[in-house]
Amino acid sequence: MTVPFLDYPRPLAFAHRGGAAHAPENSWTAFEHAVRLGYAYLETDARATSDDQLVAFHDRTLDRVTDARGPIGALRYADVAAIRVAGTEPIPRIEDLLEAWPDIRFNIDLKDEAGISLLPEVLRRTCAWDRVCVTSFSGARLRTFRGLADRPVCMAVSPASVAAVRCTLRVDPRSRQMVRLGTRLSLAQARCAQIPARVATRAFIRRAHALGLAVHVWTINDKAEMARLLDLGADGIMTDQVSVLRDVLAERDQWHPLRHAVEN
Repeated sequence: MTVPFLDYPRPLAFAHRGGAAHAPENSWTAFEHAVRLGYAYLETDARATSDDQLVAFHDRTLDRVTDARGPIGALRYADVAAIRVAGTEPIPRIEDLLEAWPDIRFNIDLKDEAGISLLPEVLRRTCAWDRVCVTSFSGARLRTFRGLADRPVCMAVSPASVAAVRCTLRVDPRSRQMVRLGTRLSLAQARCAQIPARVATRAFIRRAHALGLAVHVWTINDKAEMARLLDLGADGIMTDQVSVLRDVLAERDQWHPLRHAVEN
């Protein structure tokens, strides 16, 4: 079953953390650059501040990418707003990103438990249910979020479900094991498998498709590797190198920019 988040011409191009090769990751500048290129999909991360604001930030601590130190979750948003990524870029709120581009789809990776209950509230206020995909390396976070959501949302499978799909690669697609797995994925609202390149074999992609899952591969920055995965049947690529992926897709006549694209 196709869901609104995935109803765009494939293969899908995801700007990973906004396109971190071109501007500081998860920054307004990165997201804006990808939007100007015509990207319909932005990938980002979600973490909660101590006063329950959901911000676009990958790491648990501020140390790696900002001019501050310590866990971001220990700070109030007013303090986070004063911190700069790479010394220049403010940390966006998820809600502000969703409101800035109402026609853009967002792939949101829930990075902490505190953010789980905040995301449904953000989606309610922004009416963004149909243009987000929620993912996490924690199956427990995904289950908790699903229980709190008012309505169905596109979700990526958990790592455990990725492993389950891999375990069926030699199983008859008509077997009870496959039927049970397909039912479980459907009940979990799982519509895509987002996986590293080492998992994205032709056999895995075919089996995922048989289970009704789109396959998105991360994080691919090499032109030849992008082409190889697309040839295998990948439904989407996540990249920091947003200009490279755009060019690869354009060469294959598979680049479908949104109308806001202004750069060549």
